[in-house]
Order: sequence, then C-alpha cells, then structure tokens
Amino acid sequence: MVKGISLLSGGLDSMLAICVLREQGIEMEGVVFKSPFFDIKAARRSAAQLNVKLHVLDFSEDILTLVRHPPHGFGGAMNPCIDCHAAMIRRAGEFMRAEGYDFVSTGEVLNQRPMSQNRRSLEMVAEASGLKGLLLRPLSAQLLDPTEPELDGRVDRSRLCAIQGRNRQPQLELVRKYGITEYPSPAGGCLLTEKGFCRKLRDLFDHTEGIPSVEDVELMKFSRQFRLPEGGRIIVGRNRADNQALKALVAKGRTILHTVNVPGPTAAILGPISEGDLLRTAAIIADYGDKGTLAKIVVRVVTPKDSREFSVKPFPRDEYAPWML
Repeated sequence: MVKGISLLSGGLDSMLAICVLREQGIEMEGVVFKSPFFDIKAARRSAAQLNVKLHVLDFSEDILTLVRHPPHGFGGAMNPCIDCHAAMIRRAGEFMRAEGYDFVSTGEVLNQRPMSQNRRSLEMVAEASGLKGLLLRPLSAQLLDPTEPELDGRVDRSRLCAIQGRNRQPQLELVRKYGITEYPSPAGGCLLTEKGFCRKLRDLFDHTEGIPSVEDVELMKFSRQFRLPEGGRIIVGRNRADNQALKALVAKGRTILHTVNVPGPTAAILGPISEGDLLRTAAIIADYGDKGTLAKIVVRVVTPKDSREFSVKPFPRDEYAPWML
C-alpha cells in the first residue's frame, strides 16, 4: 500500500490535493503546523470532513527563528513565505521518513500566488527543504517535473492535475466531483500577512534580544497596545473579555493596572517599566474609563506579590495617541 502525508492547512487546495491522490487508492494522512500565527481549527474541520488522520506538529520555534532571520526575505508584511514553506516541508519530510510514508504532498498551485508559487519559488522550496523528488504537488503535477513516486509508478501521473493560475473554476469542478460541502474562502489565514498585527510584532522583535517567547507573541494579538516614551510596552483592554484575560496574567508573573472608582479598562505591563511609564499607563486607562467630570481617577497596580493605589489625572487623548502601535 502506497502511503502519503499531505500538508493540510484546511484550505480548499490542500483538501483537493488529498482527494486527487486518494482517488488512486493511495492511503493519505494530513499534517498541520501549529504556531502563534496560524489557527489550526480549519485544518481539524477539513480533516474531519475528509475522514483523514491529522498529525499536529509544533512549528513555533521554527517560524519565530525565520521571522528573526528570513534567508529569502519577507513578503508584503513579515511573512517569510518561501522559507516557511521550505521549513514546513522539511519537517514533513522528517516525519515522512520516521513514519514510513512514501512522499510528501501539498496543495500548492503553479502561479496562483505570484511571489511564493511561481515555478522558480516552487523549485527553491523543493531544494531548500531537502525533499526534491519526493515532494508532490498533485494539483499542478502535470505542469511540473515528475517526482520519484510518479517515475516509479507508485503514483499515476496521468491522473494528476494541470491546474495553474488564479482561476478557481478547475478547483470548483473538483469540489463537485469529490462532494466537498464545506471549505473556507481563499485567504491567507496567517497573521504574518496582516500589517496591523505585524506593526506590534515588529516592535516586539525590535525590543527583544534573540527570539521572543511564544507567550509574548500571543499577547500581540490584543489590539490596543502602546510603546511609551521611556520604553514601556502595555496592552489596554477593549472589552470585558480582554480585561478578564489581562487580569489573569498576574498569575503568570505580569503586572496589571485597573481603575477603582469608575468602570474602565485593564492594562497589562509587558516587560520592565519605569515609574514614569507606569504613571502614564494609569493616566491612559483613566482617560478610557467612564470618568465623567472627575478630575482624578483612582488606579490600582497589582503585581504577583502586592498591590497599591494612587490617583491620577486622565491624559488627553491626543497626547498618548502617537504612542499607539
């Protein structure tokens, strides 16, 4: 029995790649790479719909290292797509050899993405991953050089596809053929392509020696963040869910601030902070709070060891708006 392992992001192309190969009687399983930048829920849903086993590999250290030092540079934001694809395929190749699969496949389509899926980029990824000859792209296989499984007959090349470009009609025809009923709309799904998120992430990398922790990267997902004049970095909650999540950070060694005498947001301190920036944080959340006509707001600072309170005058919004990331 021929067995293949296929990268399964949860997108339609990755689902179709499995279907095309499975139609030949090849036993297919999926692999997805977990990281702070990619939600694997879609992959789990797709695996369940296709009834394939899904292996989850932690990719956090790999991608954080690549964001710090991308050999082939970034795309439009902080997305090292070529290096990321190569690293994923390299990891899949290691898994393939350890578990006895015959090849690795992906849902990549020739020229669908002008930078990361042109012929040269696909070849670069195959070379950089160390898996050239065992990396199969079934949706565009007839337009690419044959792989070892095609040459030796384990995979029937004539039953693979010749899809290219951004026209989705060939994929939609395959959707009907294979009876796929649910799939996400075409989109990146990776936070490293989102410029708003990457502004916060760039600031974190610029103020961190070495590689940031996964926990610090996860905190970048809170939307309202500031870099203060003396270097302090803070998160300010936008709603009740944010405030509850930020208050829970005390148990993880973080310092938080919240208003006492009026409803208002919670703020969390990320890393060291000066007394001046601590007071600025208090004045910011005092301004966001339901202060009415009060001249001063009571703010409590809570650390894992103790707490204290002080009164502050709310900052004018235009004074701290330039500090927002």
